This record gives sequence, C-alpha cells and structure tokens, in this order.
Amino acid sequence: MMPNSRSTDSRPDPRRPEFSIAHLRHVPRRFYRRWAAAGLILAVFGFVAHAFATGQIEWDVVAKFFTATAIMEGLVNTVIMTVLAMILGIFLGVVFAIMFMSPNPVLKTVACFYIWFFRGTPLLLQLLLWFNLALVFPMIGIPGLFEYRTVAVITPFMATLLGLGINQGAYTAEVVRSGILSVDIGQTEAAKAIGMTRLTTLRRIVLPQAMRVIIPPVGNEVISMVKLTSMASVIQYAEILRNAQSIYYANARVIELLIVAALWYLIVVTALSVGQYFLEKHFAKGVGGARNRPRPVERSL
Repeated sequence: MMPNSRSTDSRPDPRRPEFSIAHLRHVPRRFYRRWAAAGLILAVFGFVAHAFATGQIEWDVVAKFFTATAIMEGLVNTVIMTVLAMILGIFLGVVFAIMFMSPNPVLKTVACFYIWFFRGTPLLLQLLLWFNLALVFPMIGIPGLFEYRTVAVITPFMATLLGLGINQGAYTAEVVRSGILSVDIGQTEAAKAIGMTRLTTLRRIVLPQAMRVIIPPVGNEVISMVKLTSMASVIQYAEILRNAQSIYYANARVIELLIVAALWYLIVVTALSVGQYFLEKHFAKGVGGARNRPRPVERSL
C-alpha cells in the first residue's frame, strides 16, 4: 500500500497564514561602500580642481598662447608626423607579418630579428641612433653613382619619421599576424582549391576578414603615436611640446604652456577616438554588430 504523499511531505504550505510573505515590506539594499567611494573620488577631484583654480597659474596666459602661431605650427607637425609614421608603420607591419608567416626560413628569420630588435630597444634610443647616424655613415648612397652627406639627409624630421615609423612597424607586425591567424584556415584551403595564389588569397579573402581584429589595436596605436611624437622633442623636431618648451624657456610660464600642450593633445586624441569608434563599427558589420572587445594596454611613454 502506497504511503499518503500529503502525510509524508514536509514542505511548508505557502497558503497557510504563518508561511505567507505578503505582509513583509521590501527594503532596497543599501550600497554604503559604493557611496563612500564616490564621495572620496569627488573629494579628490574637488581638491585637484581647487588647486588648479587657486594655484599660481595665469589662465589668461593659457588663453593667449592656446592659438599662438608656434603652438599651431607644432600641432600641424604633430598631426603630419602621426599620419606619416603610421602609414610607414602599417606598411612595414603588413610586410613583416607576411614574412614572419612565410615558409621561407630566410624571410622568417629577417622578420623575427626586425620584430625582436625594434620591440626590444627603447624608442628614445632609436630616435637618438637615427639622429646621430652620420657618426657611423658619413655618406649615404651608392658609391660611384650618387652620394649625399648623412647630416643633410637625416634631418630632425627624417630621423623622427624613421624612428617612429620603423618602431611602429614592429608592433603592427604582431597585430597583423594575430588578425591573419584569427581567420579560419578552411577559407585559405578553399581559396587554394579554386586556384588562388597565396598573395591573392591574402589580399582578397584573409586581410578583409582580419580587419575587424586588426582595427581596434591599430586604432589604439594611432592614439599612442600622437603622444609618442612628443619624444621627438629631444632631437629638435618642432612638434607641439618642443614649441611649447621654446616659448616657456623665453617667458618662464612653464605650467601655462604645458597646459596648452596637454589640452591640444586631448583634443586630437578625442577626435581620433571618435573616428576609431565609427571605423570599428563599420568593420564589425556582419558579425553581430560592434562588440565590446577589451582594448590593448597602450605603451607607456
């Protein structure tokens, strides 16, 4: 004989008055530590803002030199150098990424050495080496055909372009390589099956799909490049920080000119960040929309 299920069930009956929760009042959870942290952050922000507002800063000097001719020329030089260095860096990055993945051992070895050397030495050291190249090679050219004095060729502009562009190429090569590896190998095999060459497959199938992986870190590198141009001030390239330094050496308004340079860097970086967002959104079409991928950490200066 089966036992009575009602007599053996020990679960409380919610319909009985003593087990009802209808009379209970809902009390929202209090996040006291969250409010305490927000208050602390606001206090620190207020302290910093008060220090800048009441410190020995002549804000009229900031306004006066914000659009000064030397500052604007430095801004233009910074933007030009950023664009040219990134073009050179992306070109070298694609070339050496392909060389790194080549079955040819010579090409692979050259690419490995290039990435190892230029990622392993400081950018400032590379800039100084390019700027002082005349100490190693007094003349540049092909003997008997044409030769030029190195000091006339390796100007501060050229030394900065070579230093930033070649250094950037080493980082971009790894970004491009990771993007290529993200494309399914089956697509490459399918392209080979229909007679496509290796380069045609790379250009028409692999790279277009790899762009959605490549664009976010390369966009980050563009933003980093804007700030990295400031290192060229040590080799006398007239970018925005160098020109700001030239002005405050003359009028002793150091903090005011540094604030001017900082504001312009922030403006340029903000504009590039907006452009990067729309570019990522464009290349994310067809893969479920723009994804919130984690951004790579920028290289520190």
